[in-house]
Order: sequence, then C-alpha cells, then structure tokens
Amino acid sequence: MISLRPVRAEDAPGIAAIYDHYVATTTITFDEVPRPVADWEARIARADAAGLPFLVAVETGGAAGSADTTAGSRETVLGYAVANPWSDKSAFRYTVEHSIYLDPAAAGQGLGSLLLGALLDAASAAGLRQMIAVITDEGTDASLALHRRFGFTDAGALARVGYKFDRWVGVRFFQREIPQPGA
Repeated sequence: MISLRPVRAEDAPGIAAIYDHYVATTTITFDEVPRPVADWEARIARADAAGLPFLVAVETGGAAGSADTTAGSRETVLGYAVANPWSDKSAFRYTVEHSIYLDPAAAGQGLGSLLLGALLDAASAAGLRQMIAVITDEGTDASLALHRRFGFTDAGALARVGYKFDRWVGVRFFQREIPQPGA
C-alpha cells in the first residue's frame, strides 16, 4: 500500500538514496556530489522548524533492512516533495521553490501527481502564496507536463547556466499561485 505523510528523520537514508541516483546519472539536479544522510537529516529538521512542507510517499510492507526502508519500520520511501525558501530575504517569506524526486522504479505510477497535489495543499495550509519550479531543459518532459497539469505557468528561462557531464544545461522557471484556504 502506498501512502503520503510528513517526512520523519528516519526517512533520510531513503531520500538520500533516491536523490543520489539523480546526482550520479542525470542533469535534473546540478549537484555533482551526493549529499550525506546527515545533510538530509538537517534539511528535514530545518523544514520542520520553518513550518515548510516536506512529504514522502511510502510503501508499507517493504523488505526490512533494505537501504531505502525507514529504520524500525517496513515503509520504503518511494519519493519525496519539499518546499524550500525561495530566498533568505524576508520579503520572499511566502514564496517557495519545490522539488519532487521519485525512486526510478516508482516513476510512471502517478506518485509525482500525488506528491505535488499534497504539497500544494500543505503549502496552502502553511500560508504560503507562490510556488516556483526550476526545471532543467534536458530530459524533463514528464516534469514539464506534470507542472502544466497543476497550473504552473512559464516564468522564464536561463540558457547554459549549469555545467554537468561535460555539457551546458539551462533551466526553465515555472510559477503557480498557491490557493488560499477559504478563498
């Protein structure tokens, strides 16, 4: 059974394993070095302290002891969605940039849609107003389609700003107003 829930510190190893795949094999992220699990634990704590949504999609009944199974449980992290501050300048406090990553084996099953919908709902409940997506211009057709389905609109592009795997890659910006409760 697959469910969505707020992230917990013990999800960090599963999140790191998912993200590290994209670091090592794609230009979807411009990170070139995997992030240690401790970095993800710190990110989880910062999101919690700031009241920012950080969600995971988990499958219950996973193989205990596998690298992507949360400690002490039988939940396997299949993907995550997080809202990060867009800027540290206080005037931007209601604007977030989000990221969604899925275990490659879980792609194409609708988890991206589930996570993005839930992240928008959680962002609305947190009083956030704008959500920004920064999407690389290479190999991201599914991400572009997902964001357009959820009402994100094109907000610009930067060409050849990242250099990874011996090539230049650009980014596209998408933006969406976050619906407000009762509005």
